[in-house]
Amino acid sequence: MDAIIVLGGGGHAKVVLSILRKLKRYRILGYADLRDRGVVLGAAYLGTDRDLAALAARRKSLHAVLGVGQVGTGGQRRELWSRVNAPPLRFPVIVSPDAVVNAGVSLAEATVVMDGAIINAGAVVGRGAIVNTHSTIEHDVVVGDWVHVAPGATISGGATIGAGSMIGAGATVIEGIAIAPGCFVGAGAVVVRNLDAPGVYVGCPARRIK
Repeated sequence: MDAIIVLGGGGHAKVVLSILRKLKRYRILGYADLRDRGVVLGAAYLGTDRDLAALAARRKSLHAVLGVGQVGTGGQRRELWSRVNAPPLRFPVIVSPDAVVNAGVSLAEATVVMDGAIINAGAVVGRGAIVNTHSTIEHDVVVGDWVHVAPGATISGGATIGAGSMIGAGATVIEGIAIAPGCFVGAGAVVVRNLDAPGVYVGCPARRIK
């Protein structure tokens, strides 16, 4: 079994830990966080992310997964990954056994696909993305790096989601829509036209509020 650590010890990390246990292919060494949260779902505290270099130096290979959630743009997750991403640390794609990832899908490193998510043929998902619980990414969608597709969100066929964006819980992006990098689409919003500039978009149809 491959040894793996989880970066983060909060609520999102608990979901990630649960998926890792169901996969039964990783040996969970513990988690890193800015503070000791005690034992989290059986995972021990290993120190901060700055302690990882010493831990990794003792191993020929060590896997890691981002357990830090994302509300808004993906800057925090991207910065954490950039700070610790060095050999022998590696960030595999983690896909829940209860998700559906169909043929012809491309998933980049450090992406996590949660329980009940569906990703259909031809979709491309960038580095460090979160495809959260019961979300749907339809055929031929392109999802940029560090995007969070929140629980229950639907991205229809042929849409493009720019890097660092978040598609909020229960939001819908209709087919063929292009969303600029750095957009936050609020919970339940319906995107029916292209979003050409970064900002916060809410409502049906989605409109920019800031």
